[in-house]
Amino acid sequence: MRRESPDSTIRIAVDTGGTFTDCVWIDRGQVRMLKVFSTPSDPSQAISEALRKIAVQRNLVLLHGTTVGTNTLLQRKGARVALVTTAGFEDVIEIGRQARPRLYDFFFDRMEPLVSTDLRFGLEERIDCEGRVLQPPSSKAVRDLANKIRAARPQTVAICLLFSFNNAEHERAVARALDDLGVPISTSHEILPEFREYERTSTTLVNAYLQPVMQRYLENLQQRALQSADSVGRKARVFVMQSSGGITSLRSAARQPVRTVLSGPAGGVVGAAAIARLSGFDRIITFDMGGTSTDVALVDGEVRTSSQSEVAGLPVGVPMLDIHTVGAGGGSIARFDAAGALHVGPESAGADPGPICYGKGLQPTVTDANLLLGRLQPDRFLGGEFSLDLERTRRVTAEWLKRHGSQLTNAQFATGVIRVVNATMEKAIRVVSIERGHDTRDFTLVAFGGAGGLHACDLAQVLGIRRVLVAALPGALSAYGILVSDVIKDYSRTVLWRVKEELPSARLQHQFAELRRQAETDFQTENWSGTLHFRRTVDLRYRGQGYELNVPFSAQLLRDFHKEHERRYGYRHAGREVELVTLRLRAVAKSRRLRPGRHKEPEHTAAHTTRTRVSFEGKPVATIIYERDTLPIGKLLTGPAIITEYSATTVVPPAMRFRRDSALNLIIAG
Repeated sequence: MRRESPDSTIRIAVDTGGTFTDCVWIDRGQVRMLKVFSTPSDPSQAISEALRKIAVQRNLVLLHGTTVGTNTLLQRKGARVALVTTAGFEDVIEIGRQARPRLYDFFFDRMEPLVSTDLRFGLEERIDCEGRVLQPPSSKAVRDLANKIRAARPQTVAICLLFSFNNAEHERAVARALDDLGVPISTSHEILPEFREYERTSTTLVNAYLQPVMQRYLENLQQRALQSADSVGRKARVFVMQSSGGITSLRSAARQPVRTVLSGPAGGVVGAAAIARLSGFDRIITFDMGGTSTDVALVDGEVRTSSQSEVAGLPVGVPMLDIHTVGAGGGSIARFDAAGALHVGPESAGADPGPICYGKGLQPTVTDANLLLGRLQPDRFLGGEFSLDLERTRRVTAEWLKRHGSQLTNAQFATGVIRVVNATMEKAIRVVSIERGHDTRDFTLVAFGGAGGLHACDLAQVLGIRRVLVAALPGALSAYGILVSDVIKDYSRTVLWRVKEELPSARLQHQFAELRRQAETDFQTENWSGTLHFRRTVDLRYRGQGYELNVPFSAQLLRDFHKEHERRYGYRHAGREVELVTLRLRAVAKSRRLRPGRHKEPEHTAAHTTRTRVSFEGKPVATIIYERDTLPIGKLLTGPAIITEYSATTVVPPAMRFRRDSALNLIIAG
C-alpha cells in the first residue's frame, strides 16, 4: 500500500447501494459506521453528505465501491461508441454465440449490441493465430478509417482486431491514428489479451461504453472529496474497488471501468471472508441481501474469481469474483400476475419512493412484509434514527389488496411475500453451491446486508446449512470489505499449448516471468509500496472441450486438473491430451488487517430485552427482542428472538440457538 502516517490520514470506505450509501472508517482503533440514503441521480451527492456528517479533520483516503458501471449497463445509458474490427468481422458482436437464453420463449427479444451497425468499422488487415502478420494495414486504409470515424462523431472508440492478443502491432497503429480524435480509446490487447473473439470484443466494447461515464463520475467524486478535505486544510485521494476483490487507483479505474462493474458486491465477499475467518470459518456461502438485490457467493478456503462472467446480459471476460445476483431485496415490490399468482421483484422501490413504511411508497415490498409480521421493529430501524410507519403500512397494504381483488389479510399476504422471496434466494444459493458439486452442509451461511439477517435462518433450514453467521457490522460489511481489501492487479495471456504427460516448464516459467515484470512495472508506475505477492493459475481443458477449469499452477498441474475435473463434472480422462489455454497472474499488495471491534466484557450481566409477538409460519409467537451490543460474549441463548442493531435486524426462529462470539459475530445454529 502507499505509505501513510496513521495519525495524519483517515481511510473511509464507501459502498453505494440502491437504497443506502454505507461508510466505514477507523476512529481511535474502533471501526465506525454511517448509513445515509443514496442519491441515484448522482451517487457522489450521498458520499459528499456522508463526508460532511463524518466531519473529516485529517488527510482523506476514500476507498469507493461503485454501482455506476452496473447501472449504466442495465439502463443502457453509456457513451456513443465506435467499434473497429478486422474487415469481415464487424458483426461478431451481433452474432455472438447463437445461444438462446430462454429456449422455449418464442417472444424473447435478444439483447441488442452496445454499438449499432453504422458505428462498426472494418479494417483490411490480418494477423494469424500464431501472431504472424499476413496483411499489414496500408497507410491509406488507416487514414480513411480515421476519417470515417471522425465523421461519425463517437464519444469513445473500441478497437478489437483478430488475434491481437498474440500481436498487438496493428491495434497500436490504429490507436495512434485515432489519438487526435480526443476521445477515450479502448484496445483489446490491453483490456483482455485472450482468445475467443466474441468475448474479447464484448469486454472491450463494455469498457469503451462505460469509460466517458465513469471518467466524469470519478472526476466529480474526487472533486467533492477534495472540497471536503480542503475545507479543513487537508488533502484527499480516491481509490476504487474492482470486481476482482481488490482496490486500484482512480486513474486505473477510469481507464478500465469494465473492471469495476461489480465492485460493491465484491467488497461484500471480501468482507465476509475476512470476518468469518476471525470466528474460525473458512468454508462459507455469502448471503448479501440489500435494498434492491441479493448477492451470493461460495468461498472454499479462499476468494476465487471467474473470467467467464455476464453483466446485464453482456459477456465480460476480465476477472470477477464469482457472484450470483438476483433481484430480491428489502425494496423488492410484490405484485399479482393476471392469474392471481404472487410475485416479488425484480422491480424495486429503491430509495425513492422506497417501501410503504418509509412514508412515501404506495406498493408493498419485502421490508413492509417483515414489518407487518413483527420481524422489523418500527422504532429500532437505524438505531432509532429513522422510524418505520407501521400504521401507514397496514392501511396502504390493505387498500392495495382490496384494489387487486385479494381476500388475503395483511398477515397472510406478508407471509406469502416472505415465502416467495425466500424461494428466489434459495435458488440463487443452489446455483453457487449444489449445482457446482458442493454440499451445503459443509459450509457456514454468512449473512449481511440490511436485510440478510431477516431471512438467513429460514434459508439455512431449507438448504440444510447447519450454521448461520450474522457478521459484525452486517449492514455495512461491503464497505468494511472495501476498507480491508488489498491492492490487486490481474494479468493474463492465452497460449493454447497441448500436453499429455509432461509440462513445458521452461516456456511456462518464461511466460509467467513476463507477466510478473509487467505487474512490477505497473505497481511502480502507480507508486504502490510494499511487498508484492503473486498467485499463478492456468486455465486447462481436455482437447476438444469448449470451456476451461482454472487450477493453481504447480509441478502437479495436470494431476490437479484431472482431480478438479472429476470433482466438478464427476469424471476424468487421465490419458487424454490436455490443453493449457490461458496463463493468469494475480499481483497483490497486502493491506493492513483490521478487526471490526474488540471484545470488551459489558458492564451489565444480562442483555437488554423487551418482548413482542412475531409471526412464524403464519402463527404469532411470543418473542424476545435483544439489543445486539448488549449480548454477553459466549452466552448461549434460544429463539425465537429478534436481535436489533444500528444497521440490521436478525430473526432467530423458535428452537434455534445463538451466541455472540469474541469476534463480535453472531453465531446461530439449530
